Amino acid sequence: MLIFEWIAGVLVVAVLLAGVARRLGAPFPAFLAIGGVVLAFVPQVPRPGLDPDLALALFLAPVLLDAAYDTSLRDLKRNWMPIAGLVVGAVGVTTVAVALVARWLVPDLPLAAGIVLGAIVAPPDAVAALSVLAHLRLPHRLVTILKGESLFNDASSLLIYRLALGAVATGSFSVAEVAPTFLIGVVGGLVAGPVLAMLYVRLMRRVTDPPSLVVLQFVATFGLWLAAERVEVSGVLTVVSFGLTVSRLSPQTMPAHLRVTSNTVWETAVFVLNVLAFVLIGLQIGPILEGLSPEERRHTAVVAAAVFATTVVVRLAWVLGARAVARLWHRLFGPVGPAPIGLRSGTTVAWCGMRGVVTIALALALPGDFPHRDLVVLTAFCVVLGTLVIQGLTLRPLLAWFSLGDDDPVGIEIGRARAAAYRAARDSLSDETSPHAEALRREFDAALREAEAHDEGLAPASLPADGLRRRAAEAARAVILDLRERDEIGDDAYFRLEEELDWTELSATPREEVVP
Repeated sequence: MLIFEWIAGVLVVAVLLAGVARRLGAPFPAFLAIGGVVLAFVPQVPRPGLDPDLALALFLAPVLLDAAYDTSLRDLKRNWMPIAGLVVGAVGVTTVAVALVARWLVPDLPLAAGIVLGAIVAPPDAVAALSVLAHLRLPHRLVTILKGESLFNDASSLLIYRLALGAVATGSFSVAEVAPTFLIGVVGGLVAGPVLAMLYVRLMRRVTDPPSLVVLQFVATFGLWLAAERVEVSGVLTVVSFGLTVSRLSPQTMPAHLRVTSNTVWETAVFVLNVLAFVLIGLQIGPILEGLSPEERRHTAVVAAAVFATTVVVRLAWVLGARAVARLWHRLFGPVGPAPIGLRSGTTVAWCGMRGVVTIALALALPGDFPHRDLVVLTAFCVVLGTLVIQGLTLRPLLAWFSLGDDDPVGIEIGRARAAAYRAARDSLSDETSPHAEALRREFDAALREAEAHDEGLAPASLPADGLRRRAAEAARAVILDLRERDEIGDDAYFRLEEELDWTELSATPREEVVP
C-alpha cells in the first residue's frame, strides 16, 4: 500500500505545481524538476527501479504519438528546411561538442560514452517550451518549427545514442558495418508507420466503446514501439509517422464521443508520464550524491555546468549562424521556401532549447555497467534542471521584450473555414420545412453572419440539441475535411474546428446513444 500512497501523493503535488506554473506562465516541467530534486533527499521514500528498455517505451512512445497526432503535416512541409537543420545539424553538433567537453574534463571517459552523453542532452523538449508559449501569442511559424524539431530530433538523437551504446559495449565502431543498419532503421520506420496506421484505422472502426478504444490505443502505441525495436527499425520514426498518418485518417471513421474521450485521457496520460519521469530520475540523484566524496561532487558540478553551458551556447550559435547563412543565400540566389526568420525570432527559437522527458528517459535507459553512469545521469539531470529553470523562467519576459508580432494565420484559417462549415450546415437543411429546421437555419444564418464579419470567426458557443444538428455537423465536418485534404487549411485550424463540431454533435446526442 505504501507505494500506492506515495504515487497518489506525488500526483497531487504535481497537480499543485502545474497550477502554480500556469499562474506564473512558466513551464510546469521546471517545477517538476525542482520537485524531483527535493524528493530525492526525503528520507524513507520508496525508490522503485525501472528496466532500461521499458523506460524508453514507457516515456517516449506515448509522448511522441500524442505530439505527432497534433502536428500539422502541411506546416511541417512548408518549414522543412529550418526543422531539418535543427534535427540533424543542431543535434549532431551539440552531441560532438558535449562529447569533447566531457572528454576534456573526464580524461578516462571513453569517446563513445561521451557521445552517448551528448546524444542524451542534445534533443530539446518542446513540451516545456510550448507550455510557456501557450500563454503568449508567438508567431505560428516559430511554434511549427519548435513542434517539428521536438518530433524528429528524438529520432536523430536516439539513433546516435544506440550506435554509441553499441560502440561502448563492443569497444569498436565501423561506419561500413553501421550504415546499412542505420538506413534500414530510418527507411523501415518511415514505411512501417503509415502502413500500420492504415491497418489500425480500419480495425478501430469496429470499436465503439470509449474505454476499450482508449485501452487499445495505448496497447497499439507500446506494441508499435516494442515491435519496431525488436525488428531493429527506428521506434521514434515509426511512432511519429504512425501518429501523423492516423491523424489524417481517423477523423472520417471515429465518432465524436470517442474522440473527445480519447483526447482527454491522452492529455492526462502524457501529464502523468512527465511527472513519473522527473520523479524517477530525481530519486536516483540522492543515492548517487550520497556515494560521492566532496571532491567528486565538486568535479561533477563542474562537468554538469560545462555541459549545460555547451548545450546552450551551441544551440544559440547554430540557430543564429544558420539564420545568417539562409539570409545570405536568400539575398544572393533568391528564395528557397519561406523567407528566413528574423534575428528576434531566431533568438527565440534558440532560447526554446529546454530539455525534458526525452533526456530523462534516455538517461534512465542507460545500463547499470555503463562507464561513469552516475556522472552521466547527474549531468543529464543538471542540464534538464538548468535549461528548464534558467531558460524556462526567462522565456516569458524575453518574448515580452521582443514583442514578436503575429498575423494569426491559424485564426484567419479558422474564421474562413468556420464560415464555409456553417454555410454547408445551413445548406444541408434546405429540403427541411419543419419549424425546427427553420429555427436551426436561422441560427446558422446568424452564426454565418457573425463568422463572416470577423476574421477570427466569432460564433455562438452552443446551438439547439436535436437530430437535425447531427446531420448539419456531418455536412460541416465533410467540408473542413475537404479543405484540409486540399491544403487550404492546416491541421491546427482543422483540429480546432473539429473539436467545435465534436461538441456540437455531442450536444445533439442523447447519453443512451453514446454509452453502449
